[in-house]
Amino acid sequence: MGLHMDDIHAPTVSSGPTSTGFSNGVSKDQLSLQELIAEKERVEAELKALGQVLDSHGVKMTTSLTTFDGFPRSDIDVAQIRTTRARIIRLKNDYKDLMSRIETGLHEHHARLQAVQDSHTTTAASLSTGSAIPVVLDAPFARVNSVVPGSPADTAGLEIGDNITKFGWVDWKNHEKLARVSEVVSQNVGVSCPRLNCCRAVLWAFQCG
Repeated sequence: MGLHMDDIHAPTVSSGPTSTGFSNGVSKDQLSLQELIAEKERVEAELKALGQVLDSHGVKMTTSLTTFDGFPRSDIDVAQIRTTRARIIRLKNDYKDLMSRIETGLHEHHARLQAVQDSHTTTAASLSTGSAIPVVLDAPFARVNSVVPGSPADTAGLEIGDNITKFGWVDWKNHEKLARVSEVVSQNVGVSCPRLNCCRAVLWAFQCG
């Protein structure tokens, strides 16, 4: 005569949250995002294996384990099925907790990436606007008193009041009271003068002649 069991379908452990740590005993609070994802994959694999155990008995989580008159079924391993169901319940609770932690971790991860990107953008904008290295000009050695309309100087954009810092290879150190300026002009008749810089930091090039 079989043993009548009123609570044969009940799991052998509580169905509430039962796992407080990682598989190696480390608290979930101490796990990195990558470790949480790895644990999620481990739980998924175990749940799949436990599901196959139930399949081998031809039962599911809600399949009755008793006969119509309330006695344990003799055609299945009732004890193994109860233990498997209990483990599945525990792992599903763990899985739900892991997914919640992973979601939070992903939000935090993307927030950190955005903060770094914003910081780089701000730094780049600062460098491009307020931190540019100023151009240091040579000391001027001459000033433009007049510009003949239509002349090469006028075509080049030279204006009255411009301070000349370099004319070809001539600068404040070697102009010799502007005598070398004439040499540059005579050497470049009909060709483009090497360089003509004024105090407005503009590079001038014009036909001398």
